[in-house]
Amino acid sequence: MHVPVCPFPSTETFYKFYFLSCQMQIIIFRYYLLHDLSDITSFSGNYNLGLILGSVLGGAVFIILVVTFIVCCYKKEHKSCLYFTSRKKSCDRSLTHDFDGSSNYHGVSVFSYVELEEATSNFDSSNELGDGGFGAVYYGKLKDGREVAVKRLYEHNCKRMEQFKNEIDILSRLRHRNLVTLYGCTSKHSRELLLVYEYIPNGTVADHLNGDRAKDGFLPWPIRMNIAVETACALAYLHASDIIHRDVKTSNILLDSNCCVKVADFGLSRLFPNDATHVSTAPQGTAGYVDPEYHECYQLTDKSDVYSFGVVLVELISSMPAVDITRRRHEINLANLAINRIQRCAFDELIDPSLGFKSDAQVMRMTTSVAELAFQCLQLETDLRPKMDEVLETLKHIQGTYTDQIKDEKTNDSIVDNTECSGEKVPTSPTSDKIVLLKKMHLPPSPISVTESWVSSCGSSNVSG
Repeated sequence: MHVPVCPFPSTETFYKFYFLSCQMQIIIFRYYLLHDLSDITSFSGNYNLGLILGSVLGGAVFIILVVTFIVCCYKKEHKSCLYFTSRKKSCDRSLTHDFDGSSNYHGVSVFSYVELEEATSNFDSSNELGDGGFGAVYYGKLKDGREVAVKRLYEHNCKRMEQFKNEIDILSRLRHRNLVTLYGCTSKHSRELLLVYEYIPNGTVADHLNGDRAKDGFLPWPIRMNIAVETACALAYLHASDIIHRDVKTSNILLDSNCCVKVADFGLSRLFPNDATHVSTAPQGTAGYVDPEYHECYQLTDKSDVYSFGVVLVELISSMPAVDITRRRHEINLANLAINRIQRCAFDELIDPSLGFKSDAQVMRMTTSVAELAFQCLQLETDLRPKMDEVLETLKHIQGTYTDQIKDEKTNDSIVDNTECSGEKVPTSPTSDKIVLLKKMHLPPSPISVTESWVSSCGSSNVSG
């Protein structure tokens, strides 16, 4: 059994009082040196006795005060030491039996801190690929030649340990071509908690839509359509595995060299019990993507991911960010803006014109159909949203049907009349007949941290994340 030993008060503290004691003695001796000893001997015996007793008692009181102060300091330091030792033990307890210094954990490699420090050139800022709420990501190259992305988790007390273990537990059990591959991690004894992933060279979808890599024409509509299908495929796979991602957004969708999707960042993901209708948990996620019903009622379901994916679909067709404080107040949230435009059939005010919405009838039909699907995903009530596998089938239908017609319709320059909100119908969920009723309702958007307070109106705030 390990018993933490707290040090006695520091040497510096001890010598401070020792020095003060010496100074008092020097003052007393200086008094005698500055006075004639003959005068002292002429004093009466009673006076000499009183002086001696006074000096002794004064010194004793001083020593008692010093000892008392030192004991108090020791108790305070000892209590503090026990507190921080206890916190450290509580943080590490969940991983103590998992990381025992072995070279393998849950099927992934355990790297040393030094190895990853060398791979990233000592975490040089020029190798930083990006950062998020939980850590910064660096490019690195291992000794075996593999290119990697190393996530360096921020110091978030016990939360970072939970997220660290969460990513390992989920990614080590799942294998899918549209999920990022986890190569390994450091042990709990490492100087820092590091996660090692395959390197995805083309950055995030957010970068290409409205970030540093945004370029006209780099993500034409066929690629965006494929991104939607592959992301839905990854999420449907997660839901079939009883896992809710809980942080679906374009900055967590990576693109490889062929622009194929790799969904990343599972720090907030939750395992969903088979027999449960929802999980009661405090709202977590990114502003602009969080399901309003989850935010208000603290009930997480797989439909919460569907809502977030609806925002992603709108980003793909509009090239607008999920939250933009430069827009008008009621349109800061992209979901709110999209619902307004779709209800008014004003697709030309929503869809990015650079995609060819007005010049290409094929693009017009596809983007309009995707917008209608996004509208279903963004419904206030979870029961009115389609399930992710239904979303996937709808997207495949849109992609497949229209792709097959491209050659036949290249000579057809007619423009589809949008008075019915769509030229064709797409497969919908069994509850889609209720969607029309929602066109007259005001749908509250996902909470935006810059404009709204995160207060639940139908649940206790005393819930676990």
